Amino acid sequence: MSTTMNFESPALVSRLPTVGTTIFTVMSALATKHKAVNLGQGFPDFECDPALLSHVSDAMRSGHNQYPPMPGIAPLREAIASKIAALHGHQYSASDEITITAGATQAIITCILAVVHPGDEVIVLDPCYDSYVPNIALAGATAVRVPLVAGTFRPDFDKISAAITPRTRAIIINTPHNPSASVWSKEDMLTLQAILEPTQVLLISDEVYEHMVFDGQEHQSAARFPKLAARAFVVSSFGKTYHVTGWKIGTVAAPASLMAEFRKVHQFNVFSVNTPMQHALARYMVDPAPYLELPAFYQRKRDLFRRGMSGSRFKLLPCEGTYFQCVDISSVSDLNETQFCQWLTTEVGVAAIPLSAFYGDSFDQGVVRFCFAKQDSTLQAALEKLSKL
Repeated sequence: MSTTMNFESPALVSRLPTVGTTIFTVMSALATKHKAVNLGQGFPDFECDPALLSHVSDAMRSGHNQYPPMPGIAPLREAIASKIAALHGHQYSASDEITITAGATQAIITCILAVVHPGDEVIVLDPCYDSYVPNIALAGATAVRVPLVAGTFRPDFDKISAAITPRTRAIIINTPHNPSASVWSKEDMLTLQAILEPTQVLLISDEVYEHMVFDGQEHQSAARFPKLAARAFVVSSFGKTYHVTGWKIGTVAAPASLMAEFRKVHQFNVFSVNTPMQHALARYMVDPAPYLELPAFYQRKRDLFRRGMSGSRFKLLPCEGTYFQCVDISSVSDLNETQFCQWLTTEVGVAAIPLSAFYGDSFDQGVVRFCFAKQDSTLQAALEKLSKL
């Protein structure tokens, strides 16, 4: 007969005392409970190209199952360097300036830990992806939140300039932008370049939706602007581009001096990334068509969703990029954003995400976000319910 004894765990002082369960987890659980159509989740519900899966199987059977080189396999880094050069006219060294990461989220925290010191400040633009601020806190630094212009979600360069102090170590930008679906223009990037030029401020450019830009626009990568590229970590995601978010494989491009510091951290928080999938991606990237055709693929889904919503009382905000559509709910309900999303999930049967979840102060402007990276049948099921409002 055994006796189980209960002992108290040592007391902790949390590194992230204000972080709890995210709204994304809460809304997904609520959607599952009520069997709602989940347009809150920011990932596809359809499969990737079978050819990509075949390349993974081939790589495994060919013996590519042990640790790869720490920065990533050479063929994949070379493919990325060639793609950036072709699309943006900037030539990165595959050996010294490109690293394969365990997704873009790992890439971003590694950028921050590599260059940000306790006491530094890092500018983030609200609303922003939810990992940025906790990453900054884990580095012992302070996040300085600068709001994008309410309603349009354009960068307010006067406020960005005013936020730069001698303690500012970096600024994080995200274009195309999650959650607002806005896209920075060439003029925006040139203005940022002019603001940063006289400073030592680094740039972390989150470009995971780089191939989802609509209506004939071009993605304005930081790599296109020499004075930005010289101070930038450019982050991208194979998961977003190839519909394999669960693979958690991303990439970072940066000047050799910055990449050397990045790899110092990368080798100790991840070291290396899934070997057969790297080989599969390198083979798959030989054909540029999948990423070159992606804007048209997602624009069709965007247009399908917007047409289906046009007869409802929702006010559609512009959707210039990403696979998100934001809507103004003020003509539909007087509930706040979070309450509305809970009501929409439980009573209407469609899950969405409140934009207030992306703001540090939970700023509520009566806007929620839907994800249209779904099968047409999923979108039609959601639209049938939403169009009745």
